[in-house]
Amino acid sequence: MMKHKVALLFVLPAAVCLLTGCTKKDAAVEVPVVTVMTHDSFSIGTEVLERFEKEHAIRLRFLKSGDAGAALNQAILSKDHPLADVFYGVDNTFMSRALGADIFVPYSSPLLASIDESLVLDKTHRLVPVDYGDVCVNYDRAWFERTGLPVPGSLDDLVRPEYAGLLVVENPATSSPGLAFLLATVGTFGEVDFVEFWQALKKNRVLVTDGWEDAYWGKFSATSKGGRPLVVSYAASPAAEVYFAEQPPESAPTAAMTGSGTAFRQIEFAGILKGSRQPDLARRVIDFLLDTPFQQEIPLKMFMFPANKNVRLPEVFIEHARLASRPVIMDPEVIAQRRDAWIRAWTETVLQ
Repeated sequence: MMKHKVALLFVLPAAVCLLTGCTKKDAAVEVPVVTVMTHDSFSIGTEVLERFEKEHAIRLRFLKSGDAGAALNQAILSKDHPLADVFYGVDNTFMSRALGADIFVPYSSPLLASIDESLVLDKTHRLVPVDYGDVCVNYDRAWFERTGLPVPGSLDDLVRPEYAGLLVVENPATSSPGLAFLLATVGTFGEVDFVEFWQALKKNRVLVTDGWEDAYWGKFSATSKGGRPLVVSYAASPAAEVYFAEQPPESAPTAAMTGSGTAFRQIEFAGILKGSRQPDLARRVIDFLLDTPFQQEIPLKMFMFPANKNVRLPEVFIEHARLASRPVIMDPEVIAQRRDAWIRAWTETVLQ
């Protein structure tokens, strides 16, 4: 009986081909797979993805590889035998390191004409901007209304005694938003005085976690049983709180500090990895990441702002997401040269 079942497995495909008119060559055709290495926060809607795959007769495989820094490290270590064709998620804090490792090839996508020129930091187009947002302090609106304490308006306010024990931040050595917030303090106070600011924060009992999830979902009073009403997050986080609420509130339960010098402008990039086995298809993927269908997914999938200036933002994002009035914007070369020294100074000041 088993032999008959095995024989049937070979007979059925041939019968299907006779009925449909396909040939052996048609039956052997496989859809090419393009692999995109990215960070764990990457997300895209199934409908948009399937439409692109069908239009170009390819399949996208997403290789999530930890946070942005960890993913980039993996791409650099495997550059002689790349694990993917495209990398998405390098931000401006690691941009110079990525370019210095020489793991990307240039591609001037025609879709760059639709991208905000201020976001195009790599004029060689090895890395093209896909999205951006501001890292800043978020606060629990109900907590401040209940206690009557004024919401801090500046970074200087955070070291005042009335805000002692209220702030939770992420370690810049292990967290992307933690590093971005450290850069905000460097850009605001300077390379010497930023250390004094963190000394004052330490005296004011700042709490440090390894990553964003522990800080936001474990210590922040608006989203957990934690007792900290101030947390380092994104200026678009309040929009996420409204969007994912079971009963959408009239106003967001959280809000962001977006005054001058309180935030760091984070930009995320994508590029084609050198050694891609399918460079033509990889270029189509870059076009896809910059084009309207994917860009419209960004606000409510990853809660960042789309780099394509022609994309209309969803209403919940317009109403509740914010951008800082004057964010800290720093040259990626300066970040590359000084990042390790700044993190070392921070570690010696805050953790030791």
